[in-house]
Amino acid sequence: QVQLVESGGGLVQPGGSLRLSCAASGSIFRINAMGWYRQAPGKQRELVAAITYASSTTYADSVKGRFTISRDNAKNTVYLQMNSLKPEDTAVYYCNANVQTLVWPPRDYWGQGTQVTVSS
Repeated sequence: QVQLVESGGGLVQPGGSLRLSCAASGSIFRINAMGWYRQAPGKQRELVAAITYASSTTYADSVKGRFTISRDNAKNTVYLQMNSLKPEDTAVYYCNANVQTLVWPPRDYWGQGTQVTVSS
């Protein structure tokens, strides 16, 4: 099995910064794409940013220029640096990883979610 554990959420004022981390553990052979999604109350879950094994990145238009996704393949960890946060960034943020284990072909795994609240 594979577990994804997120950390780094919290309460921050508008204009502030937070850094989210997500560490994968278990019987991992290779982690392909990793990404961050978010879900605000009453809204659908949406992609925030994604990164391939080779570190090619994709961002939602709403976060371009403010958020940066990165990964450390040696640590099986993905990060999301969030700057210039806005109240509309408030949501539960979920980590996602496409993982190939020693037994199973690649499939998606999800973290438990971490709350980010941007408010004065």
